[in-house]
This record gives sequence, C-alpha cells and structure tokens, in this order.
Amino acid sequence: MAMETTAESPVPVRTVLQAVSGWIGKLGRIWVEGQITDLNARGGTVYMTLRDPVANMSVRVVGPRAVVEAAGPAVTDGARVVVHAKPDFWINRGTFSLSVLEIRPVGVGELLARLERLKQVLASEGLFRPERKRPLPFLPAGIGLICGRDSDAEHDVLQNARRRWPAVAFRVENTAVQGSYAVGEVMEALRALDADPGIDVIIIARGGGAMEDLLPFSDEALVRAVSAARTPVVSAIGHEQDAPILDLVADVRASTPTDAAKKVVPDVREQLQLVRQLRDRGRRCLAGGLDREQAWLRSVRSRPALADPVREVERQSERVTVMRDRARRCLSGALDRAGDALSHTRARLLALSPAATLDRGYAIVQREDGTVVRESSTIKDGEDLQVRLAAGRLGVTVTERRESEES
Repeated sequence: MAMETTAESPVPVRTVLQAVSGWIGKLGRIWVEGQITDLNARGGTVYMTLRDPVANMSVRVVGPRAVVEAAGPAVTDGARVVVHAKPDFWINRGTFSLSVLEIRPVGVGELLARLERLKQVLASEGLFRPERKRPLPFLPAGIGLICGRDSDAEHDVLQNARRRWPAVAFRVENTAVQGSYAVGEVMEALRALDADPGIDVIIIARGGGAMEDLLPFSDEALVRAVSAARTPVVSAIGHEQDAPILDLVADVRASTPTDAAKKVVPDVREQLQLVRQLRDRGRRCLAGGLDREQAWLRSVRSRPALADPVREVERQSERVTVMRDRARRCLSGALDRAGDALSHTRARLLALSPAATLDRGYAIVQREDGTVVRESSTIKDGEDLQVRLAAGRLGVTVTERRESEES
C-alpha cells in the first residue's frame, strides 16, 4: 500500500527505508541467473557482481566463502551461474544486495539449450530472415574491424586484406573478446563504427576457442545491436565448426578471419585480370563487328547496280523495249483477230440480209400500211399494193389472183 505523505506531513528517512526493507523482504528466497563479474574474497566473505547478460543491469551479491568454494572452480569472473539468494536491504546505508545461499554453475548442456531457445525467439522475430541481410559494397572505402588487441584474428584480417588490395583503409577497435567485459566493449565499438560515415562495412573477428569463450558472441544484447546496425556486418568468429548466434544475424558469415578479408576486399590481381579479359573481349567484339560491316560493304559494292550502274540502266532499257514490242504485237494481233471477226460477222449479216435476197430477183409485196403480203388469198381485187425491188419500188393494183400450185 502506498504511503500517504504531503509537504506538510513528511515521513522521516527511517520510515521510508523500513518500508522499502519490508517490501523487499516479501520477495523471500529466489533463484537468479546472471554472469559473475568483480569477484573478490575478503576473509571469509566473498563479494561479487551478478550481471544481466542481456540488459545493462547488475546487482551486488554477498556470501560466505564456503558457499562459493562448494560450487567448485567453475565460479570465476565471466562464468554464468544460478544463485539461490535472499534479497537484503541495508537500512543504515540504503543499499540493496543479494545474500547468497547456494551457487550452481550453468553447465554446457544447459547453456546450449538456452542458446537454442534464444535462437528460436530471435528467429520468430525475423532477425535471421535472408531479406534483412544487406549486400557488401564491391570496394569499401573504409572497413571497421572489431577484434582483440594484438590478436591473430586482427593480423589475419589486415594482412590478407592488404595483400588483396593494398590501398584498403581500416579503422581497428580493440576490445575484449571473452569474459564479462566482452559484450559491452564490442557493443560500444560497434556503435562507434556504425556512426562513422567513412566506414562501409564492419568485421567482428575472433579466433577459435572453447564454447564458453565464444559465449559473448551469442549474447542477446550484442545480437540485437548487430541487427539494428545500419552498416553491413561480417561475422568471423572462431572456425568453420563454431556457430555463435552472431553468425545468424550478421549480413555475411565468414568461416575464419582470413575468409572475412576475402569476402570484404576484392583481389586486385583478379580484378586486373578480369579487366584485361573484358577489354580483350570488347576488342574482339568491336573488331568482329567492323569485319562484318566491311564484308557487307564489299558485298554491296560488288553488286551490279553499284559496280556498273550504266549497265543496269541499259539492261532495264532493253527490258522496257522488249516489253513494248511484246505489247505492240499483242495489240496488233488482237486488232487483227477483231477485224477478222468483224468481217465474218458482216459477211453473215450480208448473207442473211433481205437486200441480198432482192438482189437475186425476188420482190417484197406490202400493203399500204407496210405489212408484208404472204398469201394471195388475203388480197382483194382492185387493192393497191407496194412492190419493193432490189432497186426501187412499184405501185400496183390487183386485177387477178391465183392460188399457189403444188408441184
């Protein structure tokens, strides 16, 4: 229950501290997990700090030397332990600490299980997704290197990178790479390099070691810091068989520090060879294109139309003359055939014409209305008729009629 106080009715310090002590006392005995730092023994009492490996938080732990020794030699600086302790609040000094009752080192199997659970949590958040990983620049202007001081990893990365591209520029941040201070120092170096606009890629490198030595690179806080970095990060921790969680969240994983140098920096000799190959290929392509165009030009120039244009005009002129003569012959033949047909038709018309019959001595007898007389029985005596001859006409009057006689 909250205290009811005002500026006019304050409570003394002892009352506040006693209330805090009472609240803390209600926690009872608890199990706490953390990483030991600042381990110090004074007489029969051991003092240490229990650090949270994920958050930047810690608590003071005090216990008998016998309890710490009973836990075995594994209880050292940087070790992960589970502590059974009772929360204490010292009223006289207003300080909080844990009074240790039992210490249990965290075994390798349990560490692996916890790392596996942490992997599952981070994977569910999408920190390992391939689409989150950024490509490395072809030739970085500046490379940030986080490694141990005077370590083999630093030597391997620098020597191999400069052997591949002598002009490459490095900014080296030496940090602890194992122990209780490793995570904090690596994170601080990562923030400094990520804030430097001249750094295009960051390499976190460490040589091989036992699993416990590589635990800082599976720390959740460090893993999340690498995931949040704006600069591409290359993880080069341990050897090929080592697989800290940092490898999964980094943009590129290198099996060794030497491999990291090869992935980040191109080989100048390979690039020069590639330039020569591309240049030669370009020359061959250009020369081949010119040869093809020249061959085409020679082929065009050798064609008759360009080689002897007057001859082509003459050939076309001869062709026009031949076609003209052919057209004339065709037209003349058609006219001749049409004339012959007309003559034949005229002859047939003349043969069938009544005038031709009249020319043979026949005559056509017609009444005054122009109708032709075909039978004598249709004519009356004294009727006037017209007789049409081959040349001229006669007007006659019927005086006698005779019927046709059969022979």
